[in-house]
Order: sequence, then C-alpha cells, then structure tokens
Amino acid sequence: MDYNSAMETAQLAVPPAIKQVGETLKKAGFESYLVGGCVRDLMISREPKDWDITTNATPEEIQDLFVETFYENTYGTVGVVTESEDPRLKVVEVTPYRVESAYSNARHPDEVRFSKKLTDDLKRRDFTINAIAYDPGSGELVDLHNGREDIKRRVITAVGNPHERFEEDALRMLRAIRLAAELDFAIEAQTASGIAANAPQLAKISKERIRDELTRILMSPRPMQAIYVAQKLSVLRYVLPRLEDGIGCDQNQAHSYDVFEHLLRALQCAADKEWPLEVRLAALLHDVGKPAARQWSEEKNDWTFHGHEVIGARMAREILFDLKFPKEIIERVTSLIRWHMFFSDPDTVTLSAVRRIISNVGKDHIKELLDLRICDRVGTGRPKEQPFRLRKYMSMVDEALRDPISVGMLKIDGLKVMELGQKAGPRVGWILHALLEEVLDEPKKNTPEYLEKRATEMIEMSDDDLKKIGEEGKERKIEEDGAAIQKLRAKHHVS
Repeated sequence: MDYNSAMETAQLAVPPAIKQVGETLKKAGFESYLVGGCVRDLMISREPKDWDITTNATPEEIQDLFVETFYENTYGTVGVVTESEDPRLKVVEVTPYRVESAYSNARHPDEVRFSKKLTDDLKRRDFTINAIAYDPGSGELVDLHNGREDIKRRVITAVGNPHERFEEDALRMLRAIRLAAELDFAIEAQTASGIAANAPQLAKISKERIRDELTRILMSPRPMQAIYVAQKLSVLRYVLPRLEDGIGCDQNQAHSYDVFEHLLRALQCAADKEWPLEVRLAALLHDVGKPAARQWSEEKNDWTFHGHEVIGARMAREILFDLKFPKEIIERVTSLIRWHMFFSDPDTVTLSAVRRIISNVGKDHIKELLDLRICDRVGTGRPKEQPFRLRKYMSMVDEALRDPISVGMLKIDGLKVMELGQKAGPRVGWILHALLEEVLDEPKKNTPEYLEKRATEMIEMSDDDLKKIGEEGKERKIEEDGAAIQKLRAKHHVS
C-alpha cells in the first residue's frame, strides 16, 4: 500500500508473539498494523503496556484465523489470546479499521462502521502521537498526521480539529493532560485552547472514567504539573473542584505557599518518592479542609486552621466516594488525613500517645502516615524533609510497635471474658476497650493474669460504671492529644 511521503521505514523492537498475530493476518490476505500508544512508546524507547493491532479484516474474519479469541463489545475489537507466558503479551487487541458517526454522549460514537482504509482509521484517533501505524514485518511506518514530528518536539497535538476531537470524546481532554505528565510533553497551543473551550463536556463523563484517568495522573512522574495544567485549562473543576478553594488561600508564617500550591508540592514529593496511590491521594487532599477552617487570630496576628484535619477527612471521604474509589482506599486515605496532625515532639510525647496514633491508623499504615508527614513538610517549602524531631518520632514508633495497639493484640479475648462470667453482648466490647486503655498507658499490664483479674472486676461493674471507664479513657486521650498539639503549635509557631 502506498502512502507516499507519509510512509517511512523503521525497525522497532516488537515481541515475537505480537509479530505472529500480524503475520497470521497478512498470510490470510489482510493488512495488519500496530497502532496507538504501543507504536508511540516504541518510538520513544518506552515499554508498551498493551498492544493494539488494526486491520481491514472484520471481527468474524479475525476470529476465524485464531484458535482462541473473545469478542464482547460493539466496537469491533477482538481479543486474540497468544501463547506467550508474559501476561502483558497474553492478549492482543485486534480492531478493524473504523469510521465513526457522531458522539451524542461526548464519550462513545452512536454508530461504528468498519472500513477497508487505514486512512479512515488514523484520522479518528485522538492525538497525532497515537495516530502512527507500524508494520513490524516490513518496517512500514505510516504517519499521516505528523506524529513523528510531534514526538520529536515533545508535544501533544489533537488529530485534525481539536474541538471536534473533544466534542466526540470529552475524556480525551483529561487523557491529554495525563499523557503530558507521563511523557513529560507539552500540550500544543490550539489543542490546549480546545481543552479549555470544551472542558464543560467533562460533566457528561462517568465518575469511574474520570477516576481512572486521575489515578494514572497521580501515579505519573509529574502529577503536580498535570494538576496545575488541569486547573489552568478549566478541567480541574470537573475532577477535583474542592482543590480550587485553596487557590489564593494564604497560610500562616510556617508556609511559603498558598493551600493549593502546598498540596501540589506535597503530592509531587510523594511521586518523587514513588510512594503508593493512597499516600499520593492523602498528600493531595490532606489540607483540603483548610479554607473552611481558616480563621484570623488577633492574638497570634496570623491565620489559624484549628480542626482542619477533621474537616478535611470528611471532605476527602465525600470527594473519593463521588469519584467511586474503592471503599478500602477511601478508608485509608481519610484515616491518614484525619491523623496527619499527630503530635510528634519527641521531647514531650509519650509512648502511650504514639501507641494511640498507631491504633488510630493501624500498624500496617503507620509508615504511610509518617510518609505523609514528610510530604506535608516538603510542601511547606522547608528544605529538610526529615528533621531530628521526626526521625526521633520514627524511632518511638518502632519501639511502640512492639507493644499492644489494638484489642486484637490483648492477651485476652471476648471468649475468655465470657468464660469469666460476662454474658454475650455489648459489655464484652466495653470491657475489652477499657482493658486496652490501660495497656496503651502501661504495656507491661498486657498479661493474661492481670487482664483476667481486671476483667473479673469489671464484670461486677454496672453498665454506667463500665461505660464511664471507657469514656474517661477517651476524654483522657483527647485532653492529652489536645494539650500536646497546643504545646507543639506554640513551640513551633504553627497552627
């Protein structure tokens, strides 16, 4: 097939399993080209995450050529199962050349028609860097939209008219921002203008789709850049609108940046450290409650943000729930945000206070809380991410982890409490939590002998007295934490 000057030759590293699928199509008299992100990635020496082949064969003709396939969609894509042991190469998606109709829902075409022309397929692609076709067998590289030049210039450019591409599929706007962050590319000027003009179309996109793109943005090497660009192009308000409340929201003297930039810098720290999604989400949202909590203090002649961690945890829960994040992620992120202001002055903090923090977030997630604290500190503009105070606190965490920090770690359980004479019911839990309060203060009390003796004494207590023990423990905890926080804030001139 002759594409004149749009065709060049290249030798790109394509795995044998992928080549074999293409050769099978060609031996049967059909055309076969790799297309999309895999070609782009090969050209920039980046390992493709998936492989897509386009052809002039119909779905039925594709299935007739291979032993194992599946075809469960309305867009013509056939999954061809290969013999490769590599899970990334196990399934190759083969799709007929397509011509698409109007997109009335700003996401999917109302009708898909198959074509016999590669040119039809390439002109419906989103960006020029994804509209390059490659035949591994012959080395033919078909580039009808100057994708190679855009790769050299490191820019994201829409195929054809940007407004038409984004009206067809609004998610492409978020994808452009994500690709720029993943590849360290810039978004071409007309494409950026098209995004800004069509951003309201994102309101039509499902939250699950937006969540998936957001997750990939956050897990990219440059999420700060992506969120900043999203805000400038009016996209952020359709993804994380509450973040914009922090723009221009000045903080106290401990901070060099407004709330918005502080959150972006904290997020970027988490990305630079290659920390997991939960830490990155917590870093991005940990101070989302500050604009709502901000008050001016005449006494300090500065802004205060009392309770912003509680407000922020509630807001983060709503944000993540709205974006359809899994329940487990929501719980972990909101817990990290709720407790990110933990008192960490090693000169005055007690091991019991450290144990309570571990109990609050869970021993499996205490490191994530400490990592979040590092992100928070870096986000303020301070040069040192782990001052002595935090390093000392980390050592206390290691020490406290050897001690009981949950009911499940007590040397007594509910069955034993009932064996001692307590009937089944809520009193069993009250007793266990009252015992935990004692052990958090004095871990040496976590012995079967002591706990059974105390449980026997508690069994004889009235409901009111037993509740009172638990409430006193909670009040003591609040008083201790509150006093510690106030002392820390006064000492370090922060709120």
